Amino acid sequence: MATIPDKDLSDRLRASREQAGLSQSQVARMLDYLRPTISEIEAGRRKVTAEELGKFADIYGVTTEWLLGRSAPKDSIPPSLLLAARELGKLQKSDLDKVIDFLKTVKSHNDK
Repeated sequence: MATIPDKDLSDRLRASREQAGLSQSQVARMLDYLRPTISEIEAGRRKVTAEELGKFADIYGVTTEWLLGRSAPKDSIPPSLLLAARELGKLQKSDLDKVIDFLKTVKSHNDK
């Protein structure tokens, strides 16, 4: 199996996991690994196989091309917007409605 030894790759894997709102333990469980394995990968001390790269991309919602540094993130949605959407998804409907109203107020104020 081919492996990809690249410090930039390990940095992108860590950043993608964080943007996905996942802990190393959660990812380890999804892949049936121990948490230290994910830590070693993200530190650049363990190589990633091509098969693993595809699994990470699927879990994190990015492309393998992006993980390899060959393209922009999937759909070019800013990571901060993805993180905000995940956090908003955790709110109860009444709280989410308040946040949406607040955002509309901010936008209308900025449009003036």
